[in-house]
Amino acid sequence: MAGRIAVVGAGAIGGYAGGHMARAGHDVTLIDAWPEHVEAMRGDGLHISGMTPAENVNVKVNALHISDVQQVVKQQPFDIVFMCVKSYDTVWATHLMKDYLAPGGFVVSLQNCINEERIAGVVGWGKVMGCIASLIAAELVAPGRVKRTIHLGGAAHIVYRVGEVHGRHTERAQRVADLLSAADSSKVTTNLWGERWSKLVINSMRNGLSAATGLSGNERDGRMDTRGLSIRLGSEAVRVGQALGFQLEDMLGMAPETLARAGEGSGDALAEIESVLIEGAKGRDDYQRPSMGQDMFKGRRTETDFINGFVAQRGAEIGVPASTHAKMNEAVKRVERGEVAAGVEVVKDFL
Repeated sequence: MAGRIAVVGAGAIGGYAGGHMARAGHDVTLIDAWPEHVEAMRGDGLHISGMTPAENVNVKVNALHISDVQQVVKQQPFDIVFMCVKSYDTVWATHLMKDYLAPGGFVVSLQNCINEERIAGVVGWGKVMGCIASLIAAELVAPGRVKRTIHLGGAAHIVYRVGEVHGRHTERAQRVADLLSAADSSKVTTNLWGERWSKLVINSMRNGLSAATGLSGNERDGRMDTRGLSIRLGSEAVRVGQALGFQLEDMLGMAPETLARAGEGSGDALAEIESVLIEGAKGRDDYQRPSMGQDMFKGRRTETDFINGFVAQRGAEIGVPASTHAKMNEAVKRVERGEVAAGVEVVKDFL
């Protein structure tokens, strides 16, 4: 048995995975900071929808407000805590859950960005595991309602990649992968850090660009100018990851070296990557926006410092330039601060 499971941050990614684990019969508690969302889940369950009618389900869930977590002291502690909050909330959220972990319990970072070290700083490395959500797009569209805006991965693309920080295949990693298989295809990876950076490459190509310009995913990849900028961002991120020594994985059909060369001016590589991006748009909802684009639209803080800002920072530390990421990070912040309105004009100076 998987034991007691908590999902902290029951929004798009956490709500989607947690809801499907609950639907499969597991003991899952969804914890969230949005009061209306928690009350909606308590009253009517969690509504999960997708791109086909068969994906539309309504799941009865156990939901807690952040302020209710202290009630867990009267119950059995959690064996697995899925951390699904924004990166900037990771440390305090891990502190919140630390006292409610079972002696052999652990925390799984099911987040964008690379947060395992932050979690380990609170609970220790032995209680940390990572999970990459690869090629999944979802949105919390209303209280109690999560919508997936991209096709299921299934056997064609493994969505959830669960990994230990030491890189070995363990029973507990397999247990987490089995849990997540209720939501979509899953596996245990022995290359957590390479998978992490590969996902960061994809996020760094898309998130900040959509947040700064206001473009949807399909609009961003459909325009020649913004598509080219996306490729340049991906190229720089690949080169930083390679210099850091990560074994990068293929990213949505893009080989790391091909993506890097495409951003550096190789004509054949550019043609191949552009084809992948244009074809990939056919599998997305026209209204799909990456998480930072959603955050900007809703007036929430973005994760730009943990995506484009992080690539720029790591590049600077090792002497591998990532100037486009530094510029993108600042462009997102300008929009976030209200200094300029979101639009392609915000990035025109480095298109």
